[in-house]
Amino acid sequence: MTDNAIFVGESDADQYLLLKYANRHGLIAGATGTGKTVTLQTIAEGFSAFGVPVFMADVKGDLSGVSQAGGTNPKAVERAQQLKIEGYAGHAFPTIFWDLFGEKGHPIRTTVSEVGPVLMARLLQLNDTQEGVLNIVFKVADEQGLLLLDFKDLQAMLQWVAENASSLTTEFGNVSKQTIGTIQRALLTLDQQGGEGFFGEPALALADMMRCDPSGYGAINVLAADRLMQSPRLYATFLLWLLSELFETLPEVGDLDKPKFVFFFDEAHLLFDDAPKALLSRIEQVVRLIRSKGVGVYFISQNPLDIPETVLGQLANRVQHALRAFTPKDQKAVKVAAETFRPNKKFDAATTITELGVGEALVSFLDAKGVPEPVERCFIAPPRGRIGPAIDAERAAVIAASPLAGKYDKVVDRTSAYEVLTGRVSAGAQGTSPGEAAPAPSTPASGEALRRRGQYGSVPPTAPASSGPWGPRTSSPTSTQAPAPPPAAPPAEPASPRPEPRLKKAQTADPAPEPAPKPRSTGGRQPDSIGVTMAKAAGRSITTVVAREAAKAVFGKGKGASIGASVLRGVLGSILK
Repeated sequence: MTDNAIFVGESDADQYLLLKYANRHGLIAGATGTGKTVTLQTIAEGFSAFGVPVFMADVKGDLSGVSQAGGTNPKAVERAQQLKIEGYAGHAFPTIFWDLFGEKGHPIRTTVSEVGPVLMARLLQLNDTQEGVLNIVFKVADEQGLLLLDFKDLQAMLQWVAENASSLTTEFGNVSKQTIGTIQRALLTLDQQGGEGFFGEPALALADMMRCDPSGYGAINVLAADRLMQSPRLYATFLLWLLSELFETLPEVGDLDKPKFVFFFDEAHLLFDDAPKALLSRIEQVVRLIRSKGVGVYFISQNPLDIPETVLGQLANRVQHALRAFTPKDQKAVKVAAETFRPNKKFDAATTITELGVGEALVSFLDAKGVPEPVERCFIAPPRGRIGPAIDAERAAVIAASPLAGKYDKVVDRTSAYEVLTGRVSAGAQGTSPGEAAPAPSTPASGEALRRRGQYGSVPPTAPASSGPWGPRTSSPTSTQAPAPPPAAPPAEPASPRPEPRLKKAQTADPAPEPAPKPRSTGGRQPDSIGVTMAKAAGRSITTVVAREAAKAVFGKGKGASIGASVLRGVLGSILK
């Protein structure tokens, strides 16, 4: 078992995580300060020792020590002696540092199109209506052949859709300018949080993470997430995007002797907080099906209740550190954690979880037949890398010696939606050549033959890597591979007149001028002259006097005379009109 399994700890018997079932996913849970990070480092080093590359987020900054040789920590040495690990010594593992902001590692970028409207909507915290409009934007860009690579491409496309909302509504549905404005404001907020640097080119190539060094150790990819955690939604969206890229890119391989890649998702509750039902279904589908791609996913969280039951049921390999049952919610979490294990008649799991010390855990892995083993209380094995962070100078030295040095440093801004919509053409850089290959790390000194115990001891023979600055693997760890020649520089684009936007639907160039106002016409008869007007006024006065006197003569004085005078005035007035 020691040649195909990671030694995790010891109880009444050694506890191993079988590589064959490592793609059945797993969970590392426990309260703060109980040893989750050390357990994560031990398991990650075990995968690396067997030639399996891993990815993990360094939330607190203390996982960077895996790049430096350890073995001098008194507690680690004491634990190695307690577990009788022969020949325990420190080892610096091949490490690649990454950072979305490009400060503590190689920059990580992807394009807006690769992220897609669903993840982008979650990143921007859009509602259903706003997400629908964002889907229209992506659809229109795809139909028009416009590349959405970075922030300014998406902003320009949103502006164009708003200006052409009336013509798009009949084909795609209602597009409100107010909704477009809301999305633009959300993009501005994300930009202020540093999210703009995540979008652009050169985009991350997954093959750069899935590599091994010449001695056969898998690369440990460490994402600097201490600053990224200030934008938890960006952190969770990035990791979900990376997991989705692995799922969509890697081919089906079925069950292998060991996984091709292992993904550790620290602070896993951030992935599921406020996630819509459709996104949760997508996460469950990826976790369930990515196993056949040769990828193992391990969630790290303080509480098992942070993981939805539909996902929790997919996690076969479990390490549970101590939980503190101070509140009713904590007591429920202890009960749930205990019930997820296969019972052991020797002790009560629910009671033991609250009694575990630092570096102790309840573990249950799949056995040789793929059946969960009864839960065991064990002491976790110590890592061989440094326990604690690497200093800035050590991190800088690792980054400079990385086989990816210089590959992602310079931003490439090629012609995309922004340039087309604004009628501009930029001859942006086409990328930079990778740096020279790092010197091959030395293998542990060969001495007296020691009893092999999982990843502790000599590295078993592994198949050569396909390619890369750290490969192919050779029998001699001191051999290096000559760096690949830099790609030929692209020919300069000839000067050309400013192109017109190549869109199928656009606004008219200039609105038609409004017609000059017509002179106001006076309908009906012509206006009277001054003389005619004076004659008519005199006639009306005479008519009034005559009517009044005639009425008095006929009807006498009183009410009847007034009525009669009014009737006569009306008749005579109509005659004189």
